[in-house]
Amino acid sequence: MPLSVAIITYNEEAYLPKCLESVAFANEVVIVDSHSTDKTVEIAIERGCRVYVEDWKGFDGQKNSAVSKCKNHWILSLDADERIPPETREAIIETMKDPKAEAYRLPRKNHLHGQWLRWGDQWPDWQVRLFKKDSGAFQGAVHEQWQTRGSIGTIVSPIEHYSYRDYKDMILRMDRYSEIAARELLGTGKIFHSLTPFIHGTAMFLRIYVLKLGILDGLDGLVNAIIKASGSFFKYAKAVEMQRYSNLR
Repeated sequence: MPLSVAIITYNEEAYLPKCLESVAFANEVVIVDSHSTDKTVEIAIERGCRVYVEDWKGFDGQKNSAVSKCKNHWILSLDADERIPPETREAIIETMKDPKAEAYRLPRKNHLHGQWLRWGDQWPDWQVRLFKKDSGAFQGAVHEQWQTRGSIGTIVSPIEHYSYRDYKDMILRMDRYSEIAARELLGTGKIFHSLTPFIHGTAMFLRIYVLKLGILDGLDGLVNAIIKASGSFFKYAKAVEMQRYSNLR
């Protein structure tokens, strides 16, 4: 069908094949790679994707670059660790027969250790991923979102997401993303205080683990709540550190 799939990659050889298999119903796949050192580019070329290798421009910049290279009017944006299950494929095909909106959001099932995280902040985790190419753009250095100028519809069938390999991977990503988010915070010009990290980190933990029932996901739910709270804490702690001690580096 006349649909382009836009994917950004970096060392995704373990996940990319199944992602590409799940979007075989689209007639174009565009990949923007950030100088992978594994077989990601080879895999993409072997499977008929149009591949571009570019320097990293941030999540929003990289995804907007991929979208800009797509030839079709409608775009499905995916990460390499995401998949479109059969029921979602059929829902997308039906929607494209007579679209009523400029963009569509889909729920996302996040998995850890092979299990679907049903609670906390992990479900339904709505994501705008199907959209008209000229209807908006991705915005946000971390956790980028498609910001559309038009109406947003809903497809209730999910995207399958296999984001974290293990707890170590979660910690490494938390550290990396909190650094990016802290620099984005500094760009706002706001002044942050010593208690700010503690307030935000505590509030995040209580919201995910207690209010959103992350406790029901067992140990994985607890770790998820701690990691998300730590990410919020260190985002603000690093912003405070940058404000106070940047001249010492």
